[in-house]
Amino acid sequence: MKVLGIVGYSGAGKTTLLCALLPLLCARGLRVAAIKATHHDVRWDQPGKDSWRLQEAGAEPVLLAGPKRWYLSRAAAPGDWAAQLATLQPVPDLVLSEGNTDWPVPRLLVHRAALGKPLRRFAGDQVLAVATDAAIETDLPCLDLNDPPSIARFLLTWYGE
Repeated sequence: MKVLGIVGYSGAGKTTLLCALLPLLCARGLRVAAIKATHHDVRWDQPGKDSWRLQEAGAEPVLLAGPKRWYLSRAAAPGDWAAQLATLQPVPDLVLSEGNTDWPVPRLLVHRAALGKPLRRFAGDQVLAVATDAAIETDLPCLDLNDPPSIARFLLTWYGE
């Protein structure tokens, strides 16, 4: 399983790009999982619902199962990215992780010029390329943010296909 982080400022188009890339990558036969990281405390359920009550009573983990989907809720262990990846079963070929800037994985940096912000790079980044909608100065390969098929081809080459 390979993991690729999709990082950039809020509003840069990370989710939009992922939604465009997923069908292109899946069409090539890859099993692709997605992880969306957020700094907000998220809940699939609401206070008072049975699954919420079970968590509050101490159950760990809680599985909420429905006729078409199920959701597994676990308490977060900060920094334990390997444990999060281990929960993905069956193991996908590729995991696209949006927003996990602290994970030590290769990254695609999404940059939108209209935000007026500099490239968002972090120490130790393993940035493969920048997906952008503008001409920018960088030592990294630049991909056209508005051309998801070309970005998918770049990722497939990186993936080894």
